[in-house]
Parts: sequence; C-alpha cells; structure tokens
Amino acid sequence: MKMKKLLAAAISSFLIMTACVNASERQESEKESSLQSSVVSSELPEDSSGEISLVVDSSTESIASSQEQSLPEVFDSPLCRSSLLYCVDDDTVLYRDSPDIRTAPASITKLLTASVVLRNMKPDDVIEVGSELDLVHDDSSRCFISAGNRLKVYDLLTGMLLCSGNDAAYTAAVTTARATHPDQILSDQEAVEVFVAMMNETAAEIGMANSHFATPDGWDDDDQYVTAEDLITLGNYALSVPEIRSIVGIFETYVVFESGENITWKNTNYLLDPDNDFYCADTIGMKTGTTDNAGYCLLSAFRKNGKTYLSAVLGCLSDNDRYELTLQLYHLI
Repeated sequence: MKMKKLLAAAISSFLIMTACVNASERQESEKESSLQSSVVSSELPEDSSGEISLVVDSSTESIASSQEQSLPEVFDSPLCRSSLLYCVDDDTVLYRDSPDIRTAPASITKLLTASVVLRNMKPDDVIEVGSELDLVHDDSSRCFISAGNRLKVYDLLTGMLLCSGNDAAYTAAVTTARATHPDQILSDQEAVEVFVAMMNETAAEIGMANSHFATPDGWDDDDQYVTAEDLITLGNYALSVPEIRSIVGIFETYVVFESGENITWKNTNYLLDPDNDFYCADTIGMKTGTTDNAGYCLLSAFRKNGKTYLSAVLGCLSDNDRYELTLQLYHLI
C-alpha cells in the first residue's frame, strides 16, 4: 500500500510538471451527449504522416502472452473499464488493467472496416455513394457524403476514420461486398451482412481471439464486443497497412471528390490537434469511439525514442477522462 501511494504521488508529480496538456482548462468541443443523458447508440457526432518504422507481429499469439516488465499499480483516476499499454517493437506489455473484459467497440470498429476494404479494393478505386446511406442510424456521426458522390476508396476511408463517418462506413461495406461478389445481386442489407462476415474472418485471422462484430460502423449491438487486448492487436495490424497508417495520423485534410465536390475533414482525436490542450506531439494516430454501451474509448499510437507504442482505454466516464488516462499511460513510456 505504501509503495502504491508513493508511485501514485510520483506519477502525479511527474504529470503536473511534464504533461503536454492542461486538461483543467479544456472545454469539450465534441458534439457528444453525456452518457448520463438521453440515449444515443452510435459514435456520437464530433467535430470533424509520415512513414513509420514498425515491427509487426503477424502471429495469432495473444498480446497478454507477450513479455512483461514489472507492471505499475492501477491508477486511482480517472476510471475506465479496461486499459492496456503495449510496446510493439519489444512485444512488451507496460501496463494493463482488466484487458480481457469484453466491451462494445464503438467506432474503433472502423479500423477493422478499413482493413477489410483495403484487403479487397485498391486505394485509387473510385466508388459511388448510393442508397446504403438509408441504413445509417439517426444521430450517427457523419462525414457528410451524399448519394451520387464519386470518390476514391482512400478518400472514403479518410472521411470514415478522421471524422468517424458512419455514412462512409456503410458505403465502404456495401461497395466492398459487391466488388468481391460480382456474380451476386446483393441488396444493401445483404451486402452489409456479407461484409460483416468478412470482418469477423479478418479479425480471427489477425489474432482477435475474443471479439465479434455485427456492424461496419460500431453501432451498439448485443452480438458485438471486443477486449482491450484485441484492440491492441487490431491497432498493431492497422499500423501495418500503409493507407490506414497515413490516414489516422492526419489532423485535418481538404478533399476534392472525383465528382467535383470538396470538403474539409478534421480528426476526432484531440491528441493530434496542435491547438488542443490534449495535444501530444508523439501521437501518430488511431481512433476514438463513443456509444452508450462502450462509454468513451480511445485507441492510440505513439512513436517515441525510436519505438512504437499502442494504448487502449475503454469505458471511460467522460470525453476528458479518455484523454487524461491515455496521457497517463503515455507518460509511463
């Protein structure tokens, strides 16, 4: 107990002196409803790189079985459902707190969606947005594509991963399913079901042993769950895909569609925003997620001292908490 208090005090002092953010002065700008308020079961609406040297473990071995150093005590605050800090290059867990508890994945799901798309389509393929937008739930976060827009796959995934567009997720799912099953006439819903099956096949292949997916956008579903451990596995795989690695590290981008429309997209990840109190220069990307079942979640990637690190914090009680806890994990590096 004495050691725990000393460690907590040391970490607190260190964070006060060296943290790259000042969360006490930050005002929330994501347009997300409080988890204590009325029901919204989607990634809630939010304000809308360089090459990375990685050592990627393509085996299906669980992250939990990797080498571990002597792990620090669980942080007293902020609270979360589970968390994990992992060094990719050393295959070492630096911190863990209930990493195998099942929870909803929210929009972190979109990293898997993007992975499946890029396994089956080329980044420069041009797709057309269609009636699949009718499947997007009300109150979803969107990147504001419209039926009839034509844009490259890379740009579609940019809208999906930066501003967490559920509209882009459904277009990506339906387009990919039809492209991989050209001999079948698939309705929008049938195409989504085919794509979700592809998601689960890919998740199993890359080593997500305790996860199951039911939607391409991360909308809450009783049959959809992940663990922090599996999300680290997903993040590790996603960083090995050049297009995803590039997109998730972008804070803001201006895009011109093939059909002539243009739009500016901003990343929902405050760690990438130079003007935000939570900005951290070593952040190289990853994904936010928020639903009623998931709470406030954040999968993060850092590049520090020549090594790549991944952190997952799931089930936080507020938007601020997920960033504050992520930065506490970052300062353990």
